[in-house]
Amino acid sequence: MEQLGQRLGLKRGVVFAAAWTIVLFLITPALVVFPVSVTDQRFLSMPEHGLSMQHFAKLMTSEDWLGSIWNSLQIAVVTTAICVAGGTLCAVGCWRLSSRLSEGVRTLMLLPIVIPSIVYSLGIYRLFVDIGLIDTVAGVVLAHAVTGIPYVVITVSASLANFDPRLEQAARSLGASLSQTVRRVIVPNIMPGVLSGAIFAFIHSWDETVIVLFIAGRSVYTLPRRMWADINENLDPIIAAVAVMLIFVTLALLAVELTLRARRARMSQTRSTA
Repeated sequence: MEQLGQRLGLKRGVVFAAAWTIVLFLITPALVVFPVSVTDQRFLSMPEHGLSMQHFAKLMTSEDWLGSIWNSLQIAVVTTAICVAGGTLCAVGCWRLSSRLSEGVRTLMLLPIVIPSIVYSLGIYRLFVDIGLIDTVAGVVLAHAVTGIPYVVITVSASLANFDPRLEQAARSLGASLSQTVRRVIVPNIMPGVLSGAIFAFIHSWDETVIVLFIAGRSVYTLPRRMWADINENLDPIIAAVAVMLIFVTLALLAVELTLRARRARMSQTRSTA
């Protein structure tokens, strides 16, 4: 028994060490950005003589970088609104139909994130050339919306899987119209899924680079495109400062997502025990 306990302890230790090795391998590249962002050098490197906040100061006073941040924020907000509206309606519609056709539609809606980005970007570029949407904010928003809607469809469909259809039947039996039932019964009960989809759609639009490189020119400079252009030209450590900002924004949004997920779990547990 003692030998068996030692073997089990050794196996647990090996699994524990392997798990932490994988975690460190995944997060180390992101952690390296932090010391690089406070380097005292004028190029991407670790600090040599001390820490400096000069690159964060340059970021806060650079019209080019602030303009790119503002462009990305505007595009992400508009894209998120479109994704939430379109994705929620699609998920609710497929849920109500519950047929092979609706399953096909739901699968079709996932294609933009299944197809490789480079292939999809090439197709969007050729299409947008013909309809005059190259290098326009509307073109970037439309491209991001098409590729962001699947995230909303996934999260809302997951919430609808736990939605009690008797609530909809009760509302309709009491005289509520279809639109009233959707607005006042279905959507409030699946709101955590809607908000989760909105967060993922926002992050997708905020971080998306490949499509923007294809369809945006000099008129539309999003933050990821600015970072890509800058790292190809001069390797200014201001890129690391921007990366730190992006990490904190993403972590904040993921914290909100985890909170919403915990809320969904509590709601599901409450329904199952009711």
